[in-house]
Amino acid sequence: MSAVYDPLADAVFERVRECIDTANHQLGIQLTYPDTSLSLRGRAAGTAHPSQWRLRFNPVLLQQSPHVFFEEVIPHEVCHLVTFALYGRVKPHGSQWRTLMETVFQAPANTTHQLDITAVQGKTFAYACHCGKVALTVRRHNKVQRGEASYRCKRCHQTLMPVSAVL
Repeated sequence: MSAVYDPLADAVFERVRECIDTANHQLGIQLTYPDTSLSLRGRAAGTAHPSQWRLRFNPVLLQQSPHVFFEEVIPHEVCHLVTFALYGRVKPHGSQWRTLMETVFQAPANTTHQLDITAVQGKTFAYACHCGKVALTVRRHNKVQRGEASYRCKRCHQTLMPVSAVL
């Protein structure tokens, strides 16, 4: 069975190589191209695994917003690798990373994306506190149900309770 040609996937791999080449040129270093895949699921647009020299991107979010991926998401994740290569383990979005994002990649040093995640957001469960309703993911809901975890509201610090238990 032959693989289906995906020009958008090829463009992602090429953009990763361009970002590495830019870092190598501007910083006078010789980084290799990372292992890159379009295998990420969930709400994250991309993840960097510096110690494995690997990048993963979300193909659903890529299809929805390729321009944002090429201008922001890919440089963001490559910058994590470059930061690791230069400084070792430091804060993921710390001063070293921010400086490289702005100077080497000339991209905004945003820590999160603003992409529409409705197409990739899984089922959620309604929980509540004094502030109102909060949606928990399936994973967190199951941990609550098994008694393995409890979660608190970030504002009022009350333990979140399933909506049915609140009524």
